[in-house]
This record gives sequence, C-alpha cells and structure tokens, in this order.
Amino acid sequence: MAATVTPPEAPTSRRIPMDSLRKTSLTAGVLYLLTFVSIPTLFLYGPVKSLNFVTGSGPDTGALFGGLLELIVALACIGTAVALYPVVKRQNEGFAMGFVGVRVLEGATIFAGVATLLSIVTLRQAGAGAEALATGQALVAQYDWTTLFGQGTLPAFNALLLGTLLYKSRLVPRVLPVLGLVGAPLLIAGVVGTMFGLWDQVNVVSGIAVLLIAGWEFSLGVYLVVKGFRPSGVANLNAAPVVAGA
Repeated sequence: MAATVTPPEAPTSRRIPMDSLRKTSLTAGVLYLLTFVSIPTLFLYGPVKSLNFVTGSGPDTGALFGGLLELIVALACIGTAVALYPVVKRQNEGFAMGFVGVRVLEGATIFAGVATLLSIVTLRQAGAGAEALATGQALVAQYDWTTLFGQGTLPAFNALLLGTLLYKSRLVPRVLPVLGLVGAPLLIAGVVGTMFGLWDQVNVVSGIAVLLIAGWEFSLGVYLVVKGFRPSGVANLNAAPVVAGA
C-alpha cells in the first residue's frame, strides 16, 4: 500500500481587523499623550532639590504631586509598548520585543527616581535636621543620574526601535518616525558628553535632541488618536505571510 504523504501546511495570512486596530491606535495615542503630564515636575521638584530643603519648612505637596505625575508617566510608558506590540511585531518581532523591554526599563527608572526624591521628603518630615543635608544632596544627585540614564537616554533607543518599525511598515506618515530617528543619536551624544564632562547636562545638543524626540512622541500620539494607522500600512502587514501555529 502506498503511503499517503501529507503536504506541509502552507503559510497563512492572519488579517488584523480594522476595528481592533482603531482601538489599539487610540489607546496607544492616548497613552503617548499621557506621558507628557509630568512636565510640571520641572517646577514642582524645584524646592525639594534645593540645598536646604531638608531643614526648611513649608508644604511638601508639590513634591508629592510631582511624584504622582511621574508614576502615571511610568505606567503610560509601559502601556504604549504593550498596546503597540501586537501590531508592530508583524514588521519585526525582535525590534518589537526590544521596544517593549526598553520601555519597561524606562518606566522602572522613573519609579526609582521618584522613590529617591521622595526619600528626601521623608527626611524632612522626620525632622532629620542639618545632619541629613549631605544625605539629601546625595539623593538629589542620585535622582539626577537616574533621570539622565532613564528619561534622558532611553527615549533615544525607543525612537530607534519603534521609529524603524513604523518607518518600514508605513503605519504612520514617515516624517513622524524620521523626527525620532534624527533626534536619537543627538540625544545619545548629549548624554555621553554630559557623562564625560564635555558640557553641562543642559546643552545645545541635548536641547535640540529633546525637542526632536518630544516632537516625535507628541505628534505620534496626536496622529494615532486623530487618524489611527494608515490603511496602506495595515494592508502591507496583512499581506505578510504568517506560518499557522507560529
């Protein structure tokens, strides 16, 4: 009796429903816009980072509210990656996983920074006095370095990973990821220069890079909320074969 040979299962294409994609783009867009709620911390954290905060008096509400805003940002950062991963992984799963990992790491550094800064508030509330001034300044320095390596550096790698995915897939207009792809190396250069004392943490290179990265993330959030993914980009992803059961 001749053996029956079953041919290998051909690759199939799993289409992404448009209504599901619209919900995904809307969620990701809102979360991206939510990452900008921490802007007021530039002013709210001013007093707690001052030299004599531990021995001073007055309300701690500003620092506590700033910490709450940053915690929201940390969760929103992670949420953007989780929301976009099921879509962008069809372009390149390795890059998509890298984007999720870096975004989670960025959120973790934000949590660490908030815990560090609020520790200064705890010293003040406990009445540690002048003896804790050196400890307070050490915690401020730790917060500054954590912020530099977290929110000051990781957005560059996010821009490189997600920007490449969106540029190739054409899910959004290419001019948007180009902003991030141009700003990313400038941001990394600015951080490296700060580490080696070539310039202060606030410098022209980093300033330009921050504007480009912020413009990329804000415009992406607005576009995803208002327009959603481009149909041509979705069609390209739907046309890509996916092996059944993979």
